[in-house]
Amino acid sequence: MVAVYVIIGVVVVLGITFAVIYNGLVGRRNEVRNSWAQIDVQLKRRHDLIPNLVEAVKGYMKHERGTLEAVTRARNLAQQETSSGAGKRAQVEGELSSALSRLLAVAENYPDLKANQNFLALQEELTSTENKIGFSRQYYNDSVLRYNNQTQMFPSSIVAGMAHFQAGEFFEVSVAAEREAPKVSFS
Repeated sequence: MVAVYVIIGVVVVLGITFAVIYNGLVGRRNEVRNSWAQIDVQLKRRHDLIPNLVEAVKGYMKHERGTLEAVTRARNLAQQETSSGAGKRAQVEGELSSALSRLLAVAENYPDLKANQNFLALQEELTSTENKIGFSRQYYNDSVLRYNNQTQMFPSSIVAGMAHFQAGEFFEVSVAAEREAPKVSFS
């Protein structure tokens, strides 16, 4: 009779342990999804700012048509890439960041544009949005790290395998230009 109670006790403890680990994994997975949604919100905000920025500079930069077209093309690609995983999305967004950097660098050659209040306001809003994107990426990657650790560490790795939890994908910089330090010149 004691053996039956021991077996029942072990089964109950294993069941509770399984439920706690499973619920923890679900919570981590939902945290990853939420943090991805935060990135999505900030990227949409950036995508919405770009047409206004392009319009603001279009009148001043008549000879920079290629730069404007590159920004518009990169924005359109980024908007289409909404259902991809973090890796592909990071690559497309990195290309958009690179195109935007070129646009802002070219804008430096136009003193009237740099003095335009509308352009300055858009540039400030874009800078603020880029900072928010950076913080959102960091939070997302931290969430993925916690989730991946939980899915890969014992004993939760057993539950993760049984329940088919997949490892999360980090949002990594894939464009070489984004990895380089900015060049500053005071000459």
